[in-house]
Formats: sequence, C-alpha cells, structure tokens
Amino acid sequence: MKIAVIGTGYVGLVTGTCLAETGNNVICVDIVEDKINKMKSGILPIYEPGLDILFHRNIEQGRLNFTTNLADAIKDAVIIFLALPTPPGGDGKADLSYVLGAAKDIANLITDYKVIVTKSTVPVGTADKVKAVFKENTLIDVDVVSNPEFLREGVAVEDFMKPDRVVVGSSSEKARKLMEELYGPYVRSGNPVIFMDERSSELTKYAANSFLATKITFMNEVANLCELVGADVDMVRKGIGSDARIGKRFLFPGIGYGGSCFPKDVQALAMSSKEYDYSFKILDAVMDVNQTQKLKIVEKMIKYYNGDLSGKKFALWGLAFKPETDDIREAPALYIIDELTKAGAEVVAYDPEAMENVKKMKGDVLSFVENPYDALKDADALIIATEWQLFRNPDFDLMEKNLKSKVIFDGRNLYDLHKMIDLGYYYNSIGRATVES
Repeated sequence: MKIAVIGTGYVGLVTGTCLAETGNNVICVDIVEDKINKMKSGILPIYEPGLDILFHRNIEQGRLNFTTNLADAIKDAVIIFLALPTPPGGDGKADLSYVLGAAKDIANLITDYKVIVTKSTVPVGTADKVKAVFKENTLIDVDVVSNPEFLREGVAVEDFMKPDRVVVGSSSEKARKLMEELYGPYVRSGNPVIFMDERSSELTKYAANSFLATKITFMNEVANLCELVGADVDMVRKGIGSDARIGKRFLFPGIGYGGSCFPKDVQALAMSSKEYDYSFKILDAVMDVNQTQKLKIVEKMIKYYNGDLSGKKFALWGLAFKPETDDIREAPALYIIDELTKAGAEVVAYDPEAMENVKKMKGDVLSFVENPYDALKDADALIIATEWQLFRNPDFDLMEKNLKSKVIFDGRNLYDLHKMIDLGYYYNSIGRATVES
C-alpha cells in the first residue's frame, strides 16, 4: 500500500518506519529541509531503541523515503497520516493549527479518493473539523479516520509492531476495510483492531493517558504519606499491585511524570471538559500534585542543608524524562536544575542520551560530563532523576572516592535501603525511610 506520513516528529517517524517494515511504500513529509536531508542520508533525528535498524533497512530497500514536497508525497498515496504537533496553546487547549493547516493544503492538492488519518493526539471533535476543511476546499471524496497512537517512548517500535490493540474511529466502511488491511500484519497474534466512531476514538487516547498519569500521581501521593507515617512505599506497591484489578504497572513512585504526552494530554482533556461545562476534578488534582512532586527532591535537599544551597555542588544523574529516550519535554530534571541554580548551587549533569538537548536549552546554567563518575568529583551530593539501567548497579567504591560527601537524593528509588546502610550513605528516596549515615 502507498502511504504518506505528514510530520516526521516522534510519532510520524516511528509510524512511517514501522509501516514500511511490513512492505508498504511510505513517504514521510516535513517542512524542515535540513531534517529531511539528514534522514535521506540515514541520520535519525531522535533516539529510540531499535528504530535505527528498521530505518536504515527500509531506506536501503526503497520502501521509506523523505521529502519536503507535499504534492509529490500524496499524489499516489491511498492513506495519508497526519502526525503533526498539537501543543497546548496559551489557554491550555490543544493547538490544532498544524493539523487543520495540513488538511487544507492536502485538500487543495488531491485529485482522487484518500483516507485521511489523524494520528496526532487531538481533542474530541477534531475529525469533524478536518472533514469540514475538506468539504470547504475540495469536491474530491475523502474519508477522515481517527487512529490514535499508544507508543511508549523507549519501546515504541515494539509497541507499533506488536500492539496491545489498534483503535480506529471511522464511520466509513470503505475506510475501515483499508485500515483493517493496513494493520492486519501487526495483529496476527489476535490482539484486536477496535473500530468505533471518531469521537470515541479521540477520547480513548486522552482517557488512556490521563488514567495512567492519575495512577502514577496516586502512587506519588501514597509515597508522600508513607514518609509521614513510617510505611515503606515499596511494600505498599507490591501489596496493591498483586490485585489483578489494579495491576503492577505504573505503580512506581518518583518525582513526577513528564514527556510529550501525559502533561499535555491531561491538560487538554481537562480543558476540553471545561468547554462542555464539566469540571474534571481528578485531572485538576493530578496536574497540581505532579507539579509539586517534581520538586520533592529539592524540598528534601533544602531541609537537609538547613535552607541554604548556595555554594553547593551537586551531581545530577539523568536528564531525560524517562530512560531509553532523549526526550526532555517536561522532564523533572529540568525543574530541579532551575530550582538549584536559582538557589545558588552548581549542577554537573550526566545522561547517556539527552545531554545535547539540554545543552541547547540550558547550557549556560549547568555543566556536563561524558562519564557519570566525573559528575561526582567534589560534589556535595548525588541526585538521581532518571532511572537509566547503568545507574542501577554503580561502582559505589568509585562513587565514594569522587563524592565530597556520601549523600544521595534518589528520585527513582534505585537502591536497596539495607545496602545503603551497609555502605554508610545518607540516602533519601521517595516514600521510604531515610538512611542516615
């Protein structure tokens, strides 16, 4: 099948590459010429495990191509995916200008039937708005389909190639059959392609992400209470996670969620609800708690240092909002950096993938090293903000040699409390007893 993907961000590039992997001919479109030229040369603009293998293979075999020319890309395409950004606007609502602008451009170019697929995360009613754009700008017949993505950064290739489910919102039988054919190779093991109306499909995406964000936030609240009452959040997590109705996933406490999806999707769903005069109170609480949780480590540090962080030097392990990605959007580490530097502290950071992105944004307020242990040299304490695997079993002897003081503030609960007692560290984590050196 011939497919065009408009937008080569995270979702668009993963979608286009994985669709090419099953034999489709895919053209990815972007307005940034330098980005397109780099991808034509085999340079991936994002870090995502496993994507590089599929990316290079499908370029070499001619199934994956890139262009800035929208007309050329959509000319022979049967299905056109809109994988464009929908950032929150000043009022918190999702900005649909990129999606609707692309729809208008496509409407003015097409000469035969197309299936237009909104892959971007969009508010309820967006498919209707896209349909209206085509109705106003062309007489050519099109079907508009809502097909939300459920890709987890770090395992996005696996999620696309072996999805738990595929959600397709469409009122057209013709479009449904094409989408069923397209996704057939990915659901051979029996996982469902769930067909529904467009509005239900659009709400499904927001509801899924908002529920997961709520689950994370609930456990962070439980962790904060554990510290006050003397309970251990790890034990509580295991106790409730064994209940099949609750499940084990998304119960790990920490310093809040970040990334490109949860923050904006929770906000967008809350704002969409207000448009219908409905107050989604749980989501308001989730957003408030998450902002507070991002600075929980800083609160602990201020208390430990008796309110004065000026002149202190801190090593920061982890900058990405989660491991196995270079995405720093809404990453808790960025909030920690801002608070520490405002308080007069020096921050030296290490992250295996996200440092270049942070350098572009905050390179003038902190320094970076190419080895995690170099960040510890003469540091008053270590802060852990991202749970990369290489941080889980470090060389504690080398850490002790480099650190000025054996002090760790762990926002991801990586280390066993008994081990930290034996090693003689001051170890402050989330929802667990503080180990005093």
